[in-house]
Amino acid sequence: MSEPEMDGAAPTAVVESLVSDRGAPEDGVLVRVRSLSPEFTGALRRVAEQVLTDPAAASRATIVELAERSGTSPATVTRFCRALGFEGYADLRIGIAAETGRARSAGWTVDIGREIQPGDPLERVLGQIMAADTRAMHDTAALLDLVEVERAAVALAGAPRVNIFGASGSALVGEEMQFSLHRIGVPVWAWTDVHNGLASAALSRPGDVALGISHSGETGETIELLAEASSRGATTIALTSFPRSPLAELSDIVLLTATQATTFRPDALSARHPQLVVLDLLYVAVAQRTHERSHAAFQRTAQAVHGHKSLKDAKRNITPQEEA
Repeated sequence: MSEPEMDGAAPTAVVESLVSDRGAPEDGVLVRVRSLSPEFTGALRRVAEQVLTDPAAASRATIVELAERSGTSPATVTRFCRALGFEGYADLRIGIAAETGRARSAGWTVDIGREIQPGDPLERVLGQIMAADTRAMHDTAALLDLVEVERAAVALAGAPRVNIFGASGSALVGEEMQFSLHRIGVPVWAWTDVHNGLASAALSRPGDVALGISHSGETGETIELLAEASSRGATTIALTSFPRSPLAELSDIVLLTATQATTFRPDALSARHPQLVVLDLLYVAVAQRTHERSHAAFQRTAQAVHGHKSLKDAKRNITPQEEA
């Protein structure tokens, strides 16, 4: 049965803006579907879910078959294709088929799309996790705007002060970034307590940088902290999976990640490795731009802890007789 033509349709201007922001539709069709799906409601959302649930089947299905499987109509599937930047359904099928073919040849699809069952052996669970994480990192690489990474690296390299904000799992990722930047001499703090974070954000000045980490981009505390730093003139960077989230909207620079959820590892947890990949890239980019300072800082910090490492090694080399 035919459905209202606008059922579940995202506003045309929004969709066109999202498509133009993310490059050619051939560059990661499934990444594009995942990124746009939060903007869809109703019928378009159902088509997106069907495509993501079984991309290989979608690449083989006719437009009528995909409409039936998603409980929509061929007209809705056509709107879905146009929302992704394709002229028609044939182009979408070709794009999905090419992407799933590359994934199979690279060994990424061992168990992608299959839920982990309670009785699965660890070998199968390991394969599922590896396949999902590998795919998520490849999708993140396709989605990431290296111009934005460059802008973020330049801002961090010259910042008098850097604040990193995140909650829960994002806080752990933020602390990892704080550790890395600290070792190369960047004045950086990672805040998980809202009160302390707000106090630090309120002391921000132009030239400082505030990095907010949130998979959903909707974590209230992180948004509040980044907004406070922004109001004081700091350059703000968002690391998120949703480019139209509140965190992304208030940030000067947006770095995007992709996720591949599995059973027991929903999006927020499966986002950790892609987040670390992006932050590792950003860290290396900062180190490149501050090479002399970074090299000197590494030498000094390595020398500072050398005595402790030597003591450990000396203890390992002591024979039982000598210890007695």
